[in-house]
Amino acid sequence: MTHTGNVVGNANGYGVIDCTECGFIHMDPVPGSAELDRVYAEEYYRDEKPLFIERVMEDLDWWRSVYDDRLDFLESRLGDGRRSILDIGSGPGYFLKRGMERGWSALGIEPSRQASAHAMTLGVEVINGFFNKETASGIKRRFDALHISEVLEHVPEPGALLRTAAGLLSDGGVICCVVPNDFSPVQKVLTDRLGFAPYWLAPPHHINYFSFESLSALLERSGFRVIKRTSMFPIDLFLLMGDNYVGNDSLGRECHARRKRLDLLLNEPGLAGFKKDMYELMARHGIGREMVIYGVKA
Repeated sequence: MTHTGNVVGNANGYGVIDCTECGFIHMDPVPGSAELDRVYAEEYYRDEKPLFIERVMEDLDWWRSVYDDRLDFLESRLGDGRRSILDIGSGPGYFLKRGMERGWSALGIEPSRQASAHAMTLGVEVINGFFNKETASGIKRRFDALHISEVLEHVPEPGALLRTAAGLLSDGGVICCVVPNDFSPVQKVLTDRLGFAPYWLAPPHHINYFSFESLSALLERSGFRVIKRTSMFPIDLFLLMGDNYVGNDSLGRECHARRKRLDLLLNEPGLAGFKKDMYELMARHGIGREMVIYGVKA
C-alpha cells in the first residue's frame, strides 16, 4: 500500500505521517515484518524495557485493579457462563492470571521469550510467537472475549490483526483494546504552549499513533461495533503541573506512584462510581494517557 499524508513528526530518523489511506497516524515507511520479528522476540524486553517485568510485579496491586475494571465490564456484558478469553500480546501473564483467579479459561499469545516464559511460571497457557493468520489457524477454539493491550501501536497492519482476531471470537463476543493516546489535547498544550518536543514518538517500536476517533473507526472497519470508550489516568497532567519526568526515570516513578495511589483510593465504594464516570468523561474529551475501547463482534 502507498501511504500518503501530512508529516506530523520526526523521531529517531523516521518520519511520522497522518495517513490518508489508513485513517490514523503512523511512521513512514512502515518497517518490515522480519525486522519486527527480531526486535520483539529478543530485544524489546532485554534492551528497550529491561525493568518492565520487575516493575509490573512492584505495581501488582494497582495492575490488579486495572485488570478488574476490564474484567468487570466484560463479565457484565457477556453474562453468566461465558468466561473464555484470548490475550494477544499477553506479556508476563498477570492479566490472564487475574482472569483465571476469577474463573476465566485463558490463552495468551506473546512474541517475547522472556515474557512468555515468565507467564508460564504463573500457570498461564501461552503460545510463544507472533499473532498472525498462521498462528490463528492453529487455534481450534473460539473465545468469548479478546484482550489486546499495548499491541496495535507496534504492528505494521493493525487492521489485519484485528480482522484475524475477530475470526477467533464467538458470536456476541467482546474485544477490549488498549493503546496509548497520542497527539492528545494535553500533549498539544505541552508542545504548543510549553515548548515540549513530541516525547511520545518512539519509532520504530511505536509504529502507529491513535486517537479515540481513529481507533474506534479502525475497530468498526475491522468487524466490531464500539460499545464503550474509557481512559486511564492522564499522567501527562504532571507535566502541565511542572513535574517534568520526561527522561527522568526516578521522577517518572514518583509521579506514577501518586497516580497509583489515586486510582486505588478511587476504588473505595463511595468513589468507585465517580472513578468510572470520570474516566469515561475524559475519554469523551480525548483525555487519558491510554485509551480503552470495547467492541462487540458485528
